[in-house]
Amino acid sequence: MDKKFKSGFAALIGRPNVGKSTLMNHLIGQKIAITSKKPQTTRNKIQTVYTCDEGQIVFLDTPGIHKAKNKLGEYMVHVAEKTLKEVDVILWLVEPDTFIGAGERHIAEQLKDIGVPVILVINKTDTVKKEEVLTFIDAYRKIYDFNEIIPASALHGQNTDTIVEQIFKYLPEGPMYYDEDTVTDQPMRQIVAELIREKSLHALNEEIPHGIAVTIERMKRRKNADIYDIEATIICERESHKGIIIGKKGSMLKKIGTNARYEIEQQLETKVNLQLWVKVRKDWRDSELLMKNYGYMNEKD
Repeated sequence: MDKKFKSGFAALIGRPNVGKSTLMNHLIGQKIAITSKKPQTTRNKIQTVYTCDEGQIVFLDTPGIHKAKNKLGEYMVHVAEKTLKEVDVILWLVEPDTFIGAGERHIAEQLKDIGVPVILVINKTDTVKKEEVLTFIDAYRKIYDFNEIIPASALHGQNTDTIVEQIFKYLPEGPMYYDEDTVTDQPMRQIVAELIREKSLHALNEEIPHGIAVTIERMKRRKNADIYDIEATIICERESHKGIIIGKKGSMLKKIGTNARYEIEQQLETKVNLQLWVKVRKDWRDSELLMKNYGYMNEKD
């Protein structure tokens, strides 16, 4: 007898920098969500799609749940918490540790009344001794009644097959929401903007990245030539930041542009002519109008 096709939505949650985007990129076999060691890398809810013979999982990579410091932070937490109520299963990623801090306890509280199956993924277990993993499992068992607990390493693909199997266990039978070639619902302009932001995060020092956004002014394939012309603006909050992003004789901006262009060419599978500008928009993370302009705040409440 044919196995029934299962489909549904799985939310990836966890504090910033636990490896949610790395896991999602690994599962779908291609880079969609940007990754960085800095918190608040993911700002919007990103949908990616995993399809196999057994069924289809639509992953929602949510911004990290944290205590908000400004309007952008509030928006990100709102998106993450709203998503939890709309999915079939929740994947909660944590670091391998017996210390469970206020951030994790806050998430456990958020999950208490949701009524959705929760799978705990203890990520980055490649960084600890095998025998320690049981102590981490025990520590987390005390704060929440998980449906499953899976030790894994998103970076090295350890136990990621088990994660997929366990998600399917909790999904209902259902239709294929996206055709099987689809890997994301993100428009290409948004992916390009995010790749530029990722390269800026990697290149710049601690203070600036939180306060940057990227807008795509123009993205067009040239007539009679296999090349895209892309013009983009990096938005920052202070004049002093602008100088750092541009760098001495434009060196930093050039480095960001070169690194971003390489990744964008991989995504578009064609040559790219990328031009970057830098603009200052003071305290844009506290302005609802500017946040809307830069692609945040589009969620309907």
